[in-house]
Amino acid sequence: MTFKVALVQMAVTAVKSENLEHAVTLINKAATNGAQLIILPECFNSPYDTTCFPKYAESIPGPTSDILAQAAKDNNVYIIGGSIPEIDNGKVYNTCPVFSPSGELLTKHRKIHLVDIDVPGKIRFREADSLSPGCDFTTFDTPYCKVGIGVCYDLRFPELAHIYGEMGCKFLVYPGAFNRTTGPSHMEPLLRARAVDNEVYVALVSGSRDETASYVAWGHSTVVSPWGDVLSTTEHLETIVYCDIDPDFVDKVRTRLPILSQKRTDMYSLTNVVKRK
Repeated sequence: MTFKVALVQMAVTAVKSENLEHAVTLINKAATNGAQLIILPECFNSPYDTTCFPKYAESIPGPTSDILAQAAKDNNVYIIGGSIPEIDNGKVYNTCPVFSPSGELLTKHRKIHLVDIDVPGKIRFREADSLSPGCDFTTFDTPYCKVGIGVCYDLRFPELAHIYGEMGCKFLVYPGAFNRTTGPSHMEPLLRARAVDNEVYVALVSGSRDETASYVAWGHSTVVSPWGDVLSTTEHLETIVYCDIDPDFVDKVRTRLPILSQKRTDMYSLTNVVKRK
């Protein structure tokens, strides 16, 4: 069953209430245009800044998740709520909440791998200065297919995508915020690699670029097919990227090129050591 996804590459400001109002406006627009699963970018209600994460952090459920739940219900769509700074038991996480068309909070993914980058003369950013890592795999079922969730830097770790593939996911979604140093060289190759390695659809959803921000996003929200083709993408300005996802095409690719069944498990294996969700 083919379904339409919308990647909401929205502009993010320093005013949380404005971000939430704007996100709902774009969700409504995407739903009006036929999207059945709508995806927001990483840190869509907060500047992507380690000094801001504790200030903007809130619980889930909480004000932001309540607004997204209502938007999902009002539009009868699935919403992958990008990510927001979440506070729980004194720790702050970079967390992606997911909502059903009835407005139910289906699950939430706490970013597992925290960014630690230091490129002299270009960028230095350490999420661990204010965030704690998550420790769970996160998937959810839809009438179309099972979906696996990561957040940005999680994309760099092929083990996560591989385990999601083993768990039956046909679509992997990464709300993200690559920057102008890593984005041009790394983002698309990583997306295509995760797609081809696991023969799944892969999407990354970024915020739009703000040249005045302390962290300048690369943009270029993108969907890649199980064959490794870029199906939909954009540049750095605010927009909504649409793409049709065909779960049956995953099966066709895996039949034509059955690499998943050709692995030499007598020689190597990847072990999931935490409880599957």
